[in-house]
Amino acid sequence: MLQTIEWTGGAVRLLDQTKLPTETTYVEITDEKHMHDAIRRLVVRGAPAIGVAAAFGVYLAVKDFRGDGTLLAFTSRLNEACDYLATSRPTAVNLFWAIDRMRRAARDAGRDSRNAEEPLAVDLIKARLLSVCKEMLEEDNRVCRAIGEHGVKLLEELGADAKSGEVNVLTHCNAGGLATVRYGTALAPIYVGAEKGMKFHVYADETRPLLQGSRITAYELKQNGIPVTVICDSMAATVMGQGKVRAVLVGTDRVAANGDVANKIGTFGVAVLAKHFGIPFIVAAPTSSIDLSLKTGAEIPIEQRDGREVSEGLGKVTAPPDVDIYNPAFDVTPADLVTAIVTEKGVVRPPYGAGLRTVCRR
Repeated sequence: MLQTIEWTGGAVRLLDQTKLPTETTYVEITDEKHMHDAIRRLVVRGAPAIGVAAAFGVYLAVKDFRGDGTLLAFTSRLNEACDYLATSRPTAVNLFWAIDRMRRAARDAGRDSRNAEEPLAVDLIKARLLSVCKEMLEEDNRVCRAIGEHGVKLLEELGADAKSGEVNVLTHCNAGGLATVRYGTALAPIYVGAEKGMKFHVYADETRPLLQGSRITAYELKQNGIPVTVICDSMAATVMGQGKVRAVLVGTDRVAANGDVANKIGTFGVAVLAKHFGIPFIVAAPTSSIDLSLKTGAEIPIEQRDGREVSEGLGKVTAPPDVDIYNPAFDVTPADLVTAIVTEKGVVRPPYGAGLRTVCRR
């Protein structure tokens, strides 16, 4: 499995996903400005990975900070970095969850070291922040593995194709190992199932305009020995109608309290098609992606991105100059189109309100 994020001891090593699939290269991130840029430009992407990256960004901002040696100056610098990193991308709630966790860690460490001299207290807080970042790396692996264990049971229930012996699924965008630290969310059940001897064939939507499906999902599945077929987004209905798919499996950047889910633009359309053809539409998400403060998906902020991603995204101009372009990065799939939400704490089925509250309390 490729490693998306790695702490090297002095910097954060990120797999540069803007270069996939033609180049497998890594970048070293040494401060919060570089991390902000990496998140904004999609060098690192996927809600869980963004959260962990942002946490490391907070630590990098204060790692070498001395100021006047007082807790006040250190706290001011920490909060400045947190506020800055929070502006990198608006939709994935994991970003804000991770930043808030770093703020709490700093406050708790500050209380624990209140009897120490201020310069020593600052060093103790820094050590705690780095420890929390490392914890997030390990937690993400455990969480995604658990999602895989719960999700594979749903795929086992669907059964394999009689001729090929494979369980055929369709996915949109990338919610695999490259959207997390290692295992992924939507692809975790496939990796866990493969370990158990199950056979899969994945149809990966190309996912316009940035082609995360063809560039990233197909790349990592191929690297990990899982058969994959890339299709244009507009081919999903045909593939479903031909009976080639037994389930749709996607990730999410935020889940509202009622079970509405925000995911990469185009997911809503795939869910509508799955409903029409009677195909289960399964969402995989860590509980850190569940935002109980939002009643419905209508409250989820949707990132608007540069129109040139649409008009020049394939390396050449594909639209008339100065034409208006609408480029939301995400859409919201209503809860009534979602068959199940798989978390690390279990599978939640409709109606989602009570179930989501339960898994978030566990």
